[in-house]
Amino acid sequence: MENIRKFNSFAEFYPYYLSEHSNSTCRRLHFIGTSLVIFLLALAIGRSAGGLLLLVPVAGYGFAWVGHFFFEKNRPATFEHPFYSLLGDFVMFRDMILGKVPF
Repeated sequence: MENIRKFNSFAEFYPYYLSEHSNSTCRRLHFIGTSLVIFLLALAIGRSAGGLLLLVPVAGYGFAWVGHFFFEKNRPATFEHPFYSLLGDFVMFRDMILGKVPF
């Protein structure tokens, strides 16, 4: 079993998170997945369609994991750091929109 890296804060984790997303195709797949998650959440709330919430993890994790397993060729940080990783997805999404992280 490999050692799980410990982080004391999200600020400490985020540079590691970005290093695990160096492949542009992986980042783009994360962007698509996060966009779909936001869309599905808005649609579920707007239409009171709670059943759409079942698609949220499929959309979010599906695109991200394809990016990791086939393009980045690493193990998603979700497995060791689920909360920081989820936050990292949204922060990277924002940073891509703002041009701080390359698309």
